[in-house]
Amino acid sequence: QGQLVESGGGLVQPGGSLRLSCAASGFTFSRYTMSWYRQAPGKERELVASITAAGGTTNYADAVKGRFTISRDNAKNTVSLQMNSLKTGDTTVYYCKAVDVVIVRRAYWGQGTQVTVSS
Repeated sequence: QGQLVESGGGLVQPGGSLRLSCAASGFTFSRYTMSWYRQAPGKERELVASITAAGGTTNYADAVKGRFTISRDNAKNTVSLQMNSLKTGDTTVYYCKAVDVVIVRRAYWGQGTQVTVSS
């Protein structure tokens, strides 16, 4: 059974940076598209960024383009989200998600990590 464990969340001032990491285990990481989502209380979970299995293509939500960068290391089974120029509106819980590129119904979620941007 696949498992994803996020880390790196915390409290940061507006304009600051954080780097989230997601460690994967229990599945063939290099066969999965990896994504970061976030969900604020009372709102739907929204896609923040995604990266293809080989890492050649990335996509970002308009709200984070130019500020966030997603990357992966298939040798270490990790995916990261570098977040720069953070805004108070980025405050929420961030989740890592893995989706099998062939069997798309096979997906895993992490437990989430809290990011708080506040002065």
